[in-house]
Amino acid sequence: MSKQRILVTGSAGYIGSVMVPYLESQGHDVTALDLGLYRSGAFTPDASEGDGRDIRDATPDWFEDIDAVVHLAALSNDPLGDLDPRLTYDINHHSTVRFAELAKEAGVQRFIFSSSCSLYGAHGDKLVDETADFAPVTPYAESKVHTEHALRKMADDEFAPTYLRNATVYGSSPRLRLDIVVNNLTAWAVATGAVRIQSDGTPWRPQVHVEDVCRAVGATLTAPTEAIWNEAFNVGRNEENYQVRDIAEIVSDVVGAELAFSENAGPDPRSYRVDFSKIVDVLPEFAPRWTVRLGVEQLAKDYRDFGMVETSFPMFTRLATIKREQAAGTLDSELRWTA
Repeated sequence: MSKQRILVTGSAGYIGSVMVPYLESQGHDVTALDLGLYRSGAFTPDASEGDGRDIRDATPDWFEDIDAVVHLAALSNDPLGDLDPRLTYDINHHSTVRFAELAKEAGVQRFIFSSSCSLYGAHGDKLVDETADFAPVTPYAESKVHTEHALRKMADDEFAPTYLRNATVYGSSPRLRLDIVVNNLTAWAVATGAVRIQSDGTPWRPQVHVEDVCRAVGATLTAPTEAIWNEAFNVGRNEENYQVRDIAEIVSDVVGAELAFSENAGPDPRSYRVDFSKIVDVLPEFAPRWTVRLGVEQLAKDYRDFGMVETSFPMFTRLATIKREQAAGTLDSELRWTA
């Protein structure tokens, strides 16, 4: 398939802000959809504020003339999921399933679901592929498991869902996030001269650059239907499985910062090493280009150009942003704008 009409949800988020221009550069006709929860935290002047549409309010006309959906919209990290697990399930699971049902009824052919390797949860040192048992340890990860199960039942000859299980994403974006490990450690290093680790550094975390996530979506959109129909793909590179302490050492080396372990640091139950062989074998057009070291170099430069300081962190932290908007009365307890 060549040029397609694509609806991207979460278009003004961390990944979506990179995804939309990438897909447009590949010749696709993109319709962007985003509630704009994080519109107050722009890392670059061109950051989109979203169009104000909420996936919970989806109607059939949203899918008119759409060939494929790239579904990124979600409450997007574990601390935010713990804030109100009910909301996480409502948005990440129930609303996503309804959104997919509407898309299918409207004749949308492909539905690319942005899932997560976090659904593997607690596998320790064992290398896991797409056939591994799920062991989610957070509401966010559980929501991904339930949604994959539901979408799988919807697949038929006219509707091809695909599940892209992203490794932990990093890299620069117009809607920067600092609540993910590479971005966070690099920000601390640039702003304070120290790399601060909040765990004992032993958990395994596979990593993938945000631009390589976009490449995985691009490869999925153009692949033959039989290759991606109802299939799950881990998105990343085998060489990019790291323990957190390894990431910290890279950041320390690139930025020239000292390592500092938290006095109260303890083990993190979320630990998994992931096998990414399948996506390379099945989707040869997926050609990831980034490593964590290159990503840290990119981030360090962009942080310095921005003037990153410790007081900037809440602007780019999802949970802090939500709490700030709620305290101001602009966002209600259901994460809906009050004005």
